[in-house]
Amino acid sequence: MTSAETFFGGAPVACATAPGRVNLLGEHTDYNDGFMLPVATPQGTTVALARSHDDQHHLYSGTLDGNVSFAAKGGSAPQGFGSYIEGCIRLVEALGVEIPPLRVFVSSNLPLGSGLSSSAALEVATLRALRQLLGDELASRMDDVKLAQIAQRAEIDYAHVNCGIMDQMASSLCDERNMLFIDARTLEHRLVKMPEGTELIVIDSGMPRTLAASKYNERRAECEEASRKLGVKALRDVTDPSVLGPLPEPLRRRARHVVLEDLRVLEAAKGVSAERFGELMNASHDSLRDDYEVSIPELDKLVAALQAAPGVLGARLTGAGFGGACVALCRAGQARQAAQIALSNYNKEGRKGRILIPVPAPGKENNEPV
Repeated sequence: MTSAETFFGGAPVACATAPGRVNLLGEHTDYNDGFMLPVATPQGTTVALARSHDDQHHLYSGTLDGNVSFAAKGGSAPQGFGSYIEGCIRLVEALGVEIPPLRVFVSSNLPLGSGLSSSAALEVATLRALRQLLGDELASRMDDVKLAQIAQRAEIDYAHVNCGIMDQMASSLCDERNMLFIDARTLEHRLVKMPEGTELIVIDSGMPRTLAASKYNERRAECEEASRKLGVKALRDVTDPSVLGPLPEPLRRRARHVVLEDLRVLEAAKGVSAERFGELMNASHDSLRDDYEVSIPELDKLVAALQAAPGVLGARLTGAGFGGACVALCRAGQARQAAQIALSNYNKEGRKGRILIPVPAPGKENNEPV
């Protein structure tokens, strides 16, 4: 693995970090113009920049131990981590800001494929580093919301992932102790305090999200069809679940999840007790499993193990589903023990889950006793 000092031949000129995100409520609502409540992860991605000595952009990922190079003028990166960075560069250039050939070094402690949005963290960290490198010329044209919008377009146009805005907004605007209420239609956003006396548990199920991309597109198309049949711009415009009755299956169940999930977010964003927030998370998982059908048996087993652990108030899958991670709300001071108990029960049948949050103590592996 190449070190940053070796890659740059000295120190970088600019360096920025962005977190991943865990979504607590509001799953599959962002592309329905709905509402979400994500929070930032302790883990994140760091992007360091320096000027290149030739006419090429040279990118290196420490996580993948991989190099990518492409021409600064007119070149394109192959699909992979380089395409996200290329998208950020090209979209900033589209603002009328000139970007010199760069050397880009990426490092991250965000686990890939676990549903904590490592891609959004990479995009946001890249754009933050570019803003730092280019100073006022870019800062005046790219505030934190505009940055999130550019990051989203980079993922759609260059990585070819038709994502909503939540991940990039969360990475750009979230912190670890406050949830970010997001209205996907208006981009209205505000910080909402976590329920008092709580902390989070996140456990990776060890199941890769092999179906997530194809099923994501399928669910999105189903929601768009449901909206057309209901005569609304998006399912966010339906506030009464009783009007969904005439829809054919599975459109009725897909729409019911989105409508009820939006209502759960709106209730939680007003401020509820920790116990009520946990109930909303449990209801969200049931809906994702039964109505939206994006869970798998392993995620259901992990959620059940979390819900049964001492101090846990509620749990659900987080992210697109079909693998990845689950999140739980736990009473403060009990998360480490509860996470280990849940993980031990989940891993009994040979599964390979691992604790992501709380971050393991130094020298401890994610699946070791805490």
